[in-house]
Amino acid sequence: MYYFFKKKKNSWKVHSAVTYLADDDFLKNDIRVNPNLDSLGALGDIGWYCIHAILWVHDYELPNTVTAFGNPEYHDSGVILSCGASLNWKTDGKVATFCCSFLSNLCMDVIALGTKGNFCVHDFVIPFNEKVGSFYSVDNSKWAERAVGCGPEPGVFKIETDMPRERLMIQEFGRLVAGIRSGEPKENKWPIISRKTQLIIDAVVASIKNGFVPVKVVY
Repeated sequence: MYYFFKKKKNSWKVHSAVTYLADDDFLKNDIRVNPNLDSLGALGDIGWYCIHAILWVHDYELPNTVTAFGNPEYHDSGVILSCGASLNWKTDGKVATFCCSFLSNLCMDVIALGTKGNFCVHDFVIPFNEKVGSFYSVDNSKWAERAVGCGPEPGVFKIETDMPRERLMIQEFGRLVAGIRSGEPKENKWPIISRKTQLIIDAVVASIKNGFVPVKVVY
């Protein structure tokens, strides 16, 4: 992926979206719409994945500011059903946006636009096929003569795995626990990633509460 984003001048644009259409039972009974159980609603649930994807593309470099989009939608209980935000870095034209919603058709997309190429995943949260991970990329795209088309076509890359993501997640958790029990030095990778993701969540909430103003992210 580095090839896509290397500079003359960096021009990184990232957008992530995770949405699904909640049914009546979900909107009445699910913990994600209960302010006493999951008070951040869509932002705290699927917004987490959107933000994590953005940070992953940026090698977990935190943005300078976060600005929530206007007019988030709320459940009768007061929790967020749909919202979004923009993330802005100080230099190099790096910008990211995301949207998360319980009110739209299923979507799990992340797209990264760089100076040299683009990268896209259509199922980065729950895979369409547990045994194959697919992504799309293209570089050095150009208009055809007289703008009657463009090329090259994006390449489709498929990575096969014998293990579903849930098993890999439990395997990683078990490895970390075994390391602690055996006295190995504590790994900080996941705590750091989790904290940075939560900082962005908190900044989105603060921006909404303060009239959709930019909120500085402090680590």
